[in-house]
Amino acid sequence: MGTYMIPRNTKGEGRILFIFSTKSLIYTAIGATLGIPFYYLFGIFKIKLVGFIIAAFFGVIGFIIGTIKIPTIQTFKITRDIGGESIDDIILRYIKFKRKKNKIYTMSLKEDTKDE
Repeated sequence: MGTYMIPRNTKGEGRILFIFSTKSLIYTAIGATLGIPFYYLFGIFKIKLVGFIIAAFFGVIGFIIGTIKIPTIQTFKITRDIGGESIDDIILRYIKFKRKKNKIYTMSLKEDTKDE
């Protein structure tokens, strides 16, 4: 029996070290960079291991933000609305929303016409 290649969408899947995409590697580096001050702070008190664990924790949080997508669960309204989107996209949208001072612009599909 012959082997056949199964076609799949590999667009945007540049993997580094098997688990890191480019985006997740950047978010992991940013998270670890935010945790580095804790490493130096605990290094002053001669407990660098705790600082390293905290820096690694921030790196894991960055990896999760850059990689995980919200699942679509039909029983919850919020996951029906944002299901399938990356966490970083949701965070960026929230930041933009707060910058506009909580203004939401909507367009009505109904026309309010009164026949008089």
